[in-house]
Amino acid sequence: MEQNKTLSVLSIPVLVAALGYFVDIYDLLLFSIIRVKSLKGLGLSDALIDTDGKFIISVQMYGLLIGGIIWGIMGDKKGRLSVLFGSIVLYSLANIANGFVHTVQQYSICRFIAGIGLAGELGAGITLVVELISKEKRGIATSIVAGVGLTGAVVAFFVASEFDWRVCYYIGGGLGFLLLLLRVSVFESGMYKNIRHAAIQKGNFLMFFSKGRFKKYLLAILIGLPTWYVIGVLITFSKEFGEYFGLDGPVEPGKAVMLAYVAIAIGDLLIGFLSNALKSRKKALYIFYALTVISIVLFFMQRGGTVTTMYAICAFMGFGTGFWALFVTMAAEHFGTNLRATAATTVPNMVRGSLPVILILFNYLKPMYGYINAGALTGVVVMLISIIAVVMTEETFGKNLDYIEQ
Repeated sequence: MEQNKTLSVLSIPVLVAALGYFVDIYDLLLFSIIRVKSLKGLGLSDALIDTDGKFIISVQMYGLLIGGIIWGIMGDKKGRLSVLFGSIVLYSLANIANGFVHTVQQYSICRFIAGIGLAGELGAGITLVVELISKEKRGIATSIVAGVGLTGAVVAFFVASEFDWRVCYYIGGGLGFLLLLLRVSVFESGMYKNIRHAAIQKGNFLMFFSKGRFKKYLLAILIGLPTWYVIGVLITFSKEFGEYFGLDGPVEPGKAVMLAYVAIAIGDLLIGFLSNALKSRKKALYIFYALTVISIVLFFMQRGGTVTTMYAICAFMGFGTGFWALFVTMAAEHFGTNLRATAATTVPNMVRGSLPVILILFNYLKPMYGYINAGALTGVVVMLISIIAVVMTEETFGKNLDYIEQ
């Protein structure tokens, strides 16, 4: 029987998970927001800001990929709370160290370590929430986590507007340590307590590659790809796209990221209620995929347009990709309690870790088709893969989660 059915969607665990994701997003998106300013501060040219910027964000994503596996396994072996505490200490220290860097190599090392730390926050939080909240309300609860959490990008933008880029990293580290004080009030999942001392395999990553679980695991990853294509390519490099489009002025990437994440937060809140109303995760995803496709088409129709229109389209793309909480919730719902934290933590970080691969495809196509067409073709490939993945994945709405993987 499922545990803790009386907990409200506004209970302490949900609110603390939301604040944790808030700090996570602040730190995760900070580099995209201050990329130009910070790399100029290190003395890089415009050309190096583009190439080294892609390198640093790729290194951060590799850290997320590795960290997702580490924290996911720990979440199932040692408990959800161990991840929530350990991950935040690591990325808070890394962000403070990031404020002292003077070379691209130092910068990339700090972002790699921060990436490892950031990898544990969302998956552990979502796992805890879906196990503490009843199956009728858990989609709404995880949407609240994401909706509140994603506003961290907005705060990062305004902090970056007021402070030196180094101070922005110090603030991120400080916010993390403040969050630790709130974590003391959170209790462990009842479902996990029931299996803590059971003689079963817990957090065995290799179990995803056996007994028919690999298909579910792979599909869970592929349905999230559009989020980081939009954020990691179109919005992060909106300045460069704007120049190729011949817009009426320079695009500020930090502002584009901020507007996109305001819209993502709204989308993530709404999709939980939409999924609840439709009694389906997949139907809600189809609707948001359609909005994403429309917004991407509009993005590539901007030749000779205005910066104002670019910002509006970035917001539209953000809203369309506001299904992050839903797809992470689905990943958690696909697997039993002894693998759930590993799934919910590794899946979103596999998606984040796919960004370097997406950038490789983008860079491979550029010499043949040009900057704009390469970006568009990359989007076509990503969307086709993800649409096929949603069609093939199973519906998880209302699924009982109190079971184990054998």
